[in-house]
Amino acid sequence: MSFLALLLTFLLEQWRPLIDRRAVFGPMTAYASYLERHLDAGEPQQGAVAWLLAVVPIVIVSWVLYAALAAASPLLGLACNVAALYATMDFRQHSHLFNDIHKALKEGDLVQARQLLAAWCGHSCETLSATEVARLAIERALVVSHRHVFGVMFWFLLLPGPSGAVLYRLARFLSNRWRYPSGDKSKLVRDDESPTGVETADAGDPAPRATESGAGRFGEFAGRAFHALDWLPARFTAASFAIVGDFEDAAYCWRTQASRWPDPLVGVLLASGAGAIGVRLGLPIACGATVEDRPELGLGAEADIPFLDTTVGLIWRALVLWLALVLVITVAAAFG
Repeated sequence: MSFLALLLTFLLEQWRPLIDRRAVFGPMTAYASYLERHLDAGEPQQGAVAWLLAVVPIVIVSWVLYAALAAASPLLGLACNVAALYATMDFRQHSHLFNDIHKALKEGDLVQARQLLAAWCGHSCETLSATEVARLAIERALVVSHRHVFGVMFWFLLLPGPSGAVLYRLARFLSNRWRYPSGDKSKLVRDDESPTGVETADAGDPAPRATESGAGRFGEFAGRAFHALDWLPARFTAASFAIVGDFEDAAYCWRTQASRWPDPLVGVLLASGAGAIGVRLGLPIACGATVEDRPELGLGAEADIPFLDTTVGLIWRALVLWLALVLVITVAAAFG
């Protein structure tokens, strides 16, 4: 049933992607704001209580709803899973933005490519070269594919019904809203929450912001909770990049370079992905009027247009690998 739910979700998203997510995240935004107004005293303990109040009831309700529908009819249970995955995944919209950047670079329209990347990353890209645009697009595509597809899939498969997907999505939502992602100070690849900015969430999600207390300690627990939930999925995604790409180089870059990145989880994804496709990522790059000092990741050549095609192929092969494994496990369980 899990394989069928995933397959139907991907087909549905390819046919009609959910562009406007305000209906999904509007109520959650209001609830998160309510908890913050009433519980934020500038201490991590209040943030932990708020996180539990925000996440646990919704995850339990999602599981109970699925269990009730599945008991009434397996098709209703399947529909519940598909609806939850459709709301929590956002692969098509981000891939569309990546493809638009790719197309602009192929046509030699660097100005358009810069504008598209600026809309995706949320900072000025006016001074970037074509190589730098390609490099940042590849980095963002690797992280986005994990946070919007593989991470959601991991928890969906691990917990009953849609509760795992809901848990992961809410944890990322609150981490992004209540504090900047833990440990990652990079303005360029801080997180993947939105196609419209580093400091924003998914389309329809709220912009992440420091808490009104100014210290941001209220959001510490949300950041740590998401980091804990994403620790294992990030490594599964990185391993899948290595398996479907250049395994030896991906493993080497993961082992020797990932820890250099400000956010180690993002470092694992970028190092493995860069090694898998044989491209150099990271490196210092202009961010507006300042220069972002970033470590080098990967091996091989500078990023260019052909590597954008290679990145797309890597992500799709990794996705096929995951779906194939799910199918094998499903068939084995059915005949076990």
